[in-house]
Amino acid sequence: MLTRAYQHSLNGSSRPQGRPLLEVDDVSLRFGGVKALTDVSFTITQGHVHAIIGPNGAGKSSLLNCISGIYHPQEGQIRLHTGGGVQADPAGDDREVPEGQHLLTQLPPHKVARLGVARSFQNIELFSHLSVLENLMLGRHIHMKHSVLASMLWFGPARNQEIEHRHLVEEVIDLLQLQAFRNQPVGSLAYGIQKRVELGRALCIQPTLLLLDEPMAGMNAEEKEDMARYVLDVHELAGVSVVLIEHDMNVVMDISDRVSVLDFGRLIADGTPEEVKADPAVVEAYLGADHSAAAVVEQAARDQEAVHD
Repeated sequence: MLTRAYQHSLNGSSRPQGRPLLEVDDVSLRFGGVKALTDVSFTITQGHVHAIIGPNGAGKSSLLNCISGIYHPQEGQIRLHTGGGVQADPAGDDREVPEGQHLLTQLPPHKVARLGVARSFQNIELFSHLSVLENLMLGRHIHMKHSVLASMLWFGPARNQEIEHRHLVEEVIDLLQLQAFRNQPVGSLAYGIQKRVELGRALCIQPTLLLLDEPMAGMNAEEKEDMARYVLDVHELAGVSVVLIEHDMNVVMDISDRVSVLDFGRLIADGTPEEVKADPAVVEAYLGADHSAAAVVEQAARDQEAVHD
């Protein structure tokens, strides 16, 4: 379980739940003449698990890439609201900042990460030859303040900093139950464990907002259940707001506070799971207009279960 020291050091820990954390305002993204996103607008609320769903090719990953700074939309704005106190400064060292908002639209990924936004990917992005512990320590790189030479010599302040980083990483290892794998090369581990390590590395950034791109893709039913529990643990114990792309409708309906639906790059629905479940536009996007909303969700859940029987 995460200690108070970890929870209190989170960038967004001082910000009350229920307030806007991230605002996506009329975002459009094009690749040449191809429109990936068109006039997408919605709000992520502090303290929520917010799911983004939609058919394949709907623009879900492109949207996460815009939020995390990998893509820069041609139109619209993405604003991150931060609390007061010591905040990671995109320009360099930590600094004292007032409560306010940061425009993410043109920032590179490392500066977005410094503001407390962490990201996982559909395809595992780990260093397979490094151990679990080493991969998690890499998640601390944006918090490193001392030179490579000082770190190599393990001298003075660099030594103290290394100890602090190691303590936090050990807490993440405990939270995600990775103790048995901590010294093993990631490439030797089962797929489900590797996905858990990737979640852990994102958590080591100490994010305010955690972006998870299909964290349960390729898993069987038992592995999905475990991962859903870990995501909820991260959300509840560390106080992290979560944006989740997921195709398993059972998972979406069970753990999400709010759901946004994309289809062909446009937002077609945004609301609670029950509201989205009853939205005719969602039904049409998935199966066509002649199906009931409840039937769509139930059929999607049955399809997922059948794959793993």
